[in-house]
Amino acid sequence: MRQTILTVPTSGPGLYEFTGEAARFVREAGVKAGLLTLFVRHTSCSLLIQENADPDVRRDLDTFFNRLVPPSDDKSMGWITHRLEGPDDMPAHIKAALTQTSIGIPVMEGEMMLGTWQGIYLFEHRTHPHRREVVLHLA
Repeated sequence: MRQTILTVPTSGPGLYEFTGEAARFVREAGVKAGLLTLFVRHTSCSLLIQENADPDVRRDLDTFFNRLVPPSDDKSMGWITHRLEGPDDMPAHIKAALTQTSIGIPVMEGEMMLGTWQGIYLFEHRTHPHRREVVLHLA
């Protein structure tokens, strides 16, 4: 079993790929078969496995979620009561609830079994820069 914490710096909303860092962790662990579990230690961002070939996919996903859950100062979001941390905070919690905070990826022959165009992303939902922590656990 191996574990580490990866810090992913963000500069605002969007998808931040860290597939290479996760692959390096798996290679250095020397585990031939197992399960890599990734867990983000925050409630206003999430994790995704998504296409990493065309950047339009990431832009479209970000646009979709912003249309689905706009900032709390948007007229359509007048029902929100949690507003202490700014107009992007509660919508960020909703977006995180709609996605996932943990991902499991099979490891076979020392490599993650991702598909050809799959990448691992931290999906930042907050407006301001953050340093997000992702726990990587390989067993």
